[in-house]
Amino acid sequence: MNRRTRANRRRARVAAAGGIVVAALAVAGASGCQSGLGAPVRIVPGGSPDLGRKAIRHYGCGTCHEIPGVRSANGLVGPPLIKFGKRGFIAGELTNTADNLQRWILDPKAVEPGTDMPNLHVTPDDARNIAAYLYTLK
Repeated sequence: MNRRTRANRRRARVAAAGGIVVAALAVAGASGCQSGLGAPVRIVPGGSPDLGRKAIRHYGCGTCHEIPGVRSANGLVGPPLIKFGKRGFIAGELTNTADNLQRWILDPKAVEPGTDMPNLHVTPDDARNIAAYLYTLK
C-alpha cells in the first residue's frame, strides 16, 4: 500500500469519526440533555429574582424543597432545586422554559395529575418571580 492510499484511508477514518461525534452531539442537544458546555440563558420577562425569593418563602416551598439562597429551604420531600437553571426538564414532563415553569408553579396537577406537588394557589405575578429566581440557580 503506498503512502497516498494510507493517507486517504486515514482521512476517511478521521472524517467518519468526526461525523459520529457531530451526530452524537446533535442527538444530545435534541433530547434536552445538558452537556456541561453552559446552561441556556433563560429569561422571565417581567420577573424579579428578589421578589421570587420572597415568594418562595411566603408559599413555604422550602418545606419540601432544598433551595439555595433561601433561608430554611431545606426540605427533603420534593427534589432539591439546586442548579435548576441548568435543567432540561421540569418534573420530568415539560421542557424547561419560562412559560412551562410558570404553568407548573401555577397548577402542577394540571401538568402531571399524579404529582405530589400541591397547588399552592400561587398568583401569576408570584409564579413569574419564582421562575425568575429559580433560573438564577446555576
